[in-house]
Formats: sequence, structure tokens, C-alpha cells
Amino acid sequence: MTQRYDAVVIGGGHNGLVSAAYLARAGLRTLVLEQRHVLGGAAVTEEIVPGFRFSVASYVVSLLRPEIIRELQLPRHGLDILPLDGTFTPLGPGEGPTAGGRTAGGGDYLWRVNDHGRTMRELRRWSATDAEAYEEYGQLMVEMARFIKPILSIVPPDLTGYDPRELLPLAGLARAFQKLPQRQQAVFVQLMTMSAADFLEQWFETDPLKATMSASGIIGTYLGVRSPGTAYVLLHHYMGEIDGAFRAWGIPRGGTGGVSLAIASAARSFGAEIRTEAPVARIITRADRAVGVALESGEEIYADTVLSSVDVRRTFLGLVEPGTLDPAFEEEVRRFKFRGSSGKVNLAVDRLPDFTCLPGEGEHLRGAISFSPSLDYMEQAYDDAKYGRFSRRPYIDMIIPTLVDPSMAPPGKHVISCFVQYAPYKLDPSLGTWDDQREAFGDTVIDTIAERAPNIREIIVGRQVLTPLDMERTIGLSEGNIFQGELTLEQLFFNRPFPGYARFRTPIRDLWLCGSATHPGGGIMGANGRIAALEVLRSRGRKVA
Repeated sequence: MTQRYDAVVIGGGHNGLVSAAYLARAGLRTLVLEQRHVLGGAAVTEEIVPGFRFSVASYVVSLLRPEIIRELQLPRHGLDILPLDGTFTPLGPGEGPTAGGRTAGGGDYLWRVNDHGRTMRELRRWSATDAEAYEEYGQLMVEMARFIKPILSIVPPDLTGYDPRELLPLAGLARAFQKLPQRQQAVFVQLMTMSAADFLEQWFETDPLKATMSASGIIGTYLGVRSPGTAYVLLHHYMGEIDGAFRAWGIPRGGTGGVSLAIASAARSFGAEIRTEAPVARIITRADRAVGVALESGEEIYADTVLSSVDVRRTFLGLVEPGTLDPAFEEEVRRFKFRGSSGKVNLAVDRLPDFTCLPGEGEHLRGAISFSPSLDYMEQAYDDAKYGRFSRRPYIDMIIPTLVDPSMAPPGKHVISCFVQYAPYKLDPSLGTWDDQREAFGDTVIDTIAERAPNIREIIVGRQVLTPLDMERTIGLSEGNIFQGELTLEQLFFNRPFPGYARFRTPIRDLWLCGSATHPGGGIMGANGRIAALEVLRSRGRKVA
């Protein structure tokens, strides 16, 4: 018997689940099809080492839109975000203002916490000028985030069309820009055009501070901290908020899979059906219209609307029957930049790492631990990647989630999440393939950590190394790009993913996009899925609450 739905969503990542929840809430019979045995896409929790559960890919939450949490009542479905406290940047001998380091072992550190007074005292130790500038910078970036935040909820205009109503969202943004003080207008232009390093160097003189803050500008991009355009990515990450506090980061209880499962629970409560281990082989089209999907099992499922939360390459070049799309559009898809540059190393350990600059257990391990001692260090890591090599001394963002959520590991033991830049998808051919280099990459990450925490090798009881190729194979992210496409300026807003197709519609009628390849970009945000679902409902004449 042929099954028929009002809407079928391809992919059970968090955006696909958000779309399904909103469609089902509006009364549409909705089905989600996920290829893997577990929901979440990149936001997934899995037990890789017996007894140890990891946020395998995505590992922290900040960008998840408050309106989604509120409208889907996610706390009722188990969402619980535990705040991280600050950022700790460990340094080696001679890398700080304290001669010989703070400890007998040598090495200094920079430690910013959520306690404003403590952070100010720490910054004054490095630079009284920077401490003063830090307050002004923080307030200004909050103002910039507030100005740009509404763009996260609007449908980008189609500048290729002739309907003046398309420009109304831009008119509102232009009016808001005109109301900004002249200083804020100038800063906004700088954020749109400058590199993260150049932007921060206008404010600060402390190298570890600039390097650590600049790291947010390179996440998900194949760019260095001195590359123009990375200042916007800095702002993109500044727009995250938890309980109304901008630039706040947290760990979901149960790992990032906890976010996906909460959204899935909300979708089911509205009547959505969700199937795992149901990989889609192709999108069924008739007369330039999507009418359903065919699974790899041969099963066909028909629907009035098909939404794809997978990236544009997989959607248009993998799932759509060849010859369906205009060759010019297919060429546009091929030009879309992915260029994955991130890797991940997940560690199971039987005790905590011990940093030379600040030995022993303590509060400094409860937040982010940033391996970013200087801007030169960050740029040199990028230099390796430019020539098809993973960084010999990479930038690492380390989190120990079990200090906030002990349920992720057996009593007394811990999991460590290491996000790594740079790991270019396309390796120098002389190195072989990522299958050849996976363990060498993992060893390099461990060696880098060992420079600051020498006991790291002896405490590891298990590890998982994810290369961009692994993320492509397992999660379905083309070239391993964690945002389904780079967040470069030419691939944002009305250009994301392509000019003329930024409104979640595609050249195929009733086929919509709802993943991170659409506006407003990547991260565990959910805005993409929400806006896409609301646009589908508007197109069907449904009331949008």
C-alpha cells in the first residue's frame, strides 16, 4: 500500500527535526527519514568507548534560537543546557608576562570566567589598557549582535526578482542601521570586511587574548585569522545566547544528542513520524515537481511537499535524478564552497589532564580550554592547511563535559572533546588519503596537548579520531564542512546557498531546503529549519502562529 504524507523531511539532523515539529504542529501529516540508526546528524551523542558517551561532532550549544525553545516547549521534552564557565588558555614557558611562568614547571595562562570582576583582574595583570578596552568591546559586540539578530528570523530577499516587496526586510534593516550611532555603523562595516585578527588588534595588545578571541572567526571556514571576512564569523558566534545572555555557551545534558532528542520528542508530540535507518536514494519528481522519495530499500513514499535538510551537493547532485535540473543550476551547485577544515578527537580518560601552568584539578577545567597562545601560532596552523597538510601544531578547543555532566562517563572517569583546526578535506597527494593519515592526525593532536598537559598520553583509555572524510562518510557532510558550506561573505544571506534561491525554495516545485546550507548558516541554531517550515506553511495558505 502506497504511503502518503503532507510533508516528508529528508534527514533527522536538528534542522530537519525542527522543520518537522513546526509542520506537524500546524496539522500537517509529517514524516522524517534519517539514514543512520541514531537521530541528530552532527548533533548526536554516541557511546564510542564502552561506558563513555560522546558528543561525537557538534559539542557545545549557544546559537539555538530562544523562540524555538519557547515555541516547541523543549524543556518539557528534556532539554537542559548546562552553562560553561569561561575560557582557559594555557601557555608555555616565556609565553606570558610572568617571568619563568607562574609555576615551577614554567608557563603562564590567560583565564577569563563568567565572573566579570575576576576576569577584569586577570586582564589587568596582562594589560591595564586591554582590561579597559574589554568592557567597551564586549558592550559594543552585544549591540552589534542585537542589531543583526533579527536577520536570523527573516527570509532573505530575492534580489534577482522584480517584486519590490522582496526588499522590505532590507528596508527595515537599513532603517535600523541608520539609527545606530556613527561609531557602531563604522564597526559594523569593519565586521563585514575585516579579518578577525585585524579587527581585534584595533582593541587589544595581549597576544593570547587576541588569538583566543579570533578563534571564533575561523570555525567552519578554510580561512586563517588574518583572512578578510573572518570578522563576520566572529560576530556570527557572538549572536549565541543562553537565557538572554549573549556569547554564553553551554553543554546540553546528555550531550548534543540531547538537543536533537528533545526536538524529536516535541515533533512526535505534535504527531510527526520519525524513522531511522531509512536512507533516501532519490527524490521522485514528475513534471518538474517533487512528489515523494524512494528509499534505498526500494520503498516509495509520496508527499505534497519534500524538504531536504542535507546539503545542496547531496540534494541536487545526489538525490535528484540526473537531467532534471538545468545544467546552469547544476554548475552553480558545483561552485558552492564546502572546503571542510575541521577535525575532531574524542578521548576517554581515567583521570583529568594536568596542565603545567596550573597543576591539579580546578575550576579552570570546567570551561573551554583553548590552545591558542598567539596570532602567529593560529596563522601558522592555517599555513599548513593551505598546502594540503593538517596543522603540525593545531588550534584545539578542548571541553571536558563530564565536569558539568558526570553522566557521560563511569564514576571518576571523563570524556574530553577536542575540536581541531586545521584538517583540510583535500590532502596533499604525497600524504596519501585521510584513511592513511587518520591516526597520525590524532597523534598530532595528542602531542600538541602534551606540550601543555604532559600526562595526557598516560590517562587515555580510548579515543575516536574524526577527519573531514569521516564526517562526510558517516554524517553526510560534503567535504566534512560542519556548516554544510563555508560561512564566507559571498555565501551568506541572499547568496546562501545561491542568488535567487535563498528563500528555501528550489528550482523543483514543492522541493524545499531546510538545512544549514540555507540562511542563516550553521551551528546548532535551528533557525533554518524553523524559517523553512514557516515558508512552506505560508505557501499552503496555512496560518503561521
